[in-house]
This record gives sequence, structure tokens and C-alpha cells, in this order.
Amino acid sequence: MSLYHEEILEHFKDPQNFGLLKDATLTKTATNPTCGDNFTFTLRLDNDNKVEAVGFEGEGCAISTASASLLTEELKGKTVEEIQNLDKDFIMKMLGLELSPTRLKCALLPLEALTKQEPSN
Repeated sequence: MSLYHEEILEHFKDPQNFGLLKDATLTKTATNPTCGDNFTFTLRLDNDNKVEAVGFEGEGCAISTASASLLTEELKGKTVEEIQNLDKDFIMKMLGLELSPTRLKCALLPLEALTKQEPSN
């Protein structure tokens, strides 16, 4: 088993930043209707609009949960604008795995949650 596979399994078994923040500035969610994976992310932003703390909850397969866990580690210190600019290549590099189209959708679900624009009222 490769080092990347081991890291994915570790993040699946013991995800980092698991649990929602009670004093969140921002809450984002996404669901994959095909498989039922779903995640909610909470972020607390500082006065400079940078992520000070992040937490997540949800259910997903090993790839989507590991992607969410790894992504939370990468978000700290980033601005909301920097998060909006993250893309598929960023996730693929972070995971270090070749994925089938189905598994890619799983890996991208956490990023989809964090970057989707909420409708304005």
C-alpha cells in the first residue's frame, strides 16, 4: 500500500477538524445525491477574512471523508477569496491519487461545499 493510500485511510478513520464550530462565521453544505455523501463545513473568519478555525461533519466514503479532512487542514489562514479559487487540480495534488470519474466526484464534494455560491436574498 502506498504512502498516499495509508494517509487517505488515516484521514478516513480519524478525520481532522471533525465537529462543527459553535461560533462559526460561515456554514457551507453539499450532498452527492448519487451516493448520499454529505458534508457541512463551519468556518470562523478573523478580521482579515482569513480562516481562523474550521470544522466539518457528515457522512461519506473513504475518499470524500479523507478529502474533507485534508482540505480543512489546508484552509487555515486562507481568505474566502483564496478558497473560492481552489480547484480540481488542488484536490488531486492534495490527495496524490489517480481517481476514476466516480471517485473524483467523491473527492471534489468537500470543495464543492466550500466554493458553491449561496443564492442572495
